[in-house]
Parts: sequence; C-alpha cells; structure tokens
Amino acid sequence: MTSSPLGYPEPYHAGGWQEAPPPAPVDGVAVAALVTGVLVLGPVPLALGIAGMSRTRRYGRRGRGLAGAGLVLGALQTVALVVAGVVLWTAWSQSRPLPADVSAARDAYVGQVVVGNCLATLPDDGDVSLVRVVPCDGAHVARVTSEYRFAERAVWTGQRDADDLVARSCVLTLDEVEAGARTVTWAPTQESWGRGDRTGLCLVVTAGD
Repeated sequence: MTSSPLGYPEPYHAGGWQEAPPPAPVDGVAVAALVTGVLVLGPVPLALGIAGMSRTRRYGRRGRGLAGAGLVLGALQTVALVVAGVVLWTAWSQSRPLPADVSAARDAYVGQVVVGNCLATLPDDGDVSLVRVVPCDGAHVARVTSEYRFAERAVWTGQRDADDLVARSCVLTLDEVEAGARTVTWAPTQESWGRGDRTGLCLVVTAGD
C-alpha cells in the first residue's frame, strides 16, 4: 500500500470475480460410439470409436473415454462376427450336397455325398471325413445307392444301434448279389449326430474290392 501526496492511503480495489470458461462440449460421435457398442452393432461402434478418438483430440472436446469404450466394444464384436462367419461358412461348405453325377473327380466331405455318387477308393472302417468322388462312368470301387434318414427328434442310443438301423435299410439287387457285390454302410457318429446329422448311406462295393 502506498501513500498519496496528501498523506491519505490510496483506496484498495479488490479484484473482481473471474467467470470460469464453459466446459468443452461432449463430442456426439464419441457418444454414438458407446451407444452403438452397447447395442452390439459390431463394426459400427468400431468405426465411430476411431472417429470419436480423432475428433476429441482435434477439437478439444470431451468424450475420449466414451469413444475408447465404443472402439473396444466394436473391435470385440467385429472379431466375434468374423469368427462366427468362418464357422458358418465352414459348416455350410462341408454339408452342401454334391450333384448326383459329378463331372470330374474331387475330394468331398462325407456330409456332401448323395445317392448316385461313386467313390474312387473305399475308406478304412471307422470315422470317415474326406472321400474321393469320381464320375460313375469311369473307374470306381463303390457307389452310393440309398440313404436312411433318422427322425429329426430321434434320440442317440449308441453307435451300434445307428449302424444296425442303416444296415437293415441296405438291400442288394439280384444282379448285384450274383455279381458278388457287398454293402457298406455309413451311419452318423455321436459327434456328427450332435451337429444335426441324421442321414445314413448305403454303398454297394463291386466284387474284388
């Protein structure tokens, strides 16, 4: 405090109240990222989360945490969608039926084999996965002649029962019997039954094979 020329102290002026600046607005894209992530919209919150992180940094807006949460949720959901898509595509490709008479030799999953298909070789007894399907007008050792369909609501009662039911449905013609042919049956396994497999196949194997 200083004195004036007349000896009186100068008046004291208190500083005025400073008004705080308004808070930065919350970025709408960041909010949308979290909302779409909670709604499980897969790639949408992933894209919005990336955009929200960029916008909050560029414009100094709030919501970076919201954008980050949406980004994480979106990334997890996108990965889950990709995995599910691969699983579904694999299951579809392994069960898509072949034409009855293929035009060229090809490897196929057992679930794709249908009545009329011919096989280049006969797999060993036991679980069968891949087989070589060939045109029937060429060399082959076995031909699928019929199928047995289990009821959709049938209950799995064991491998022996499944094999017996399919075997009883396989019948050789008189010509096949005279030619010395024999039948081989393919029945669902417990594992394939759990995936919805309800079809057994009868194969006629030519004499000498």
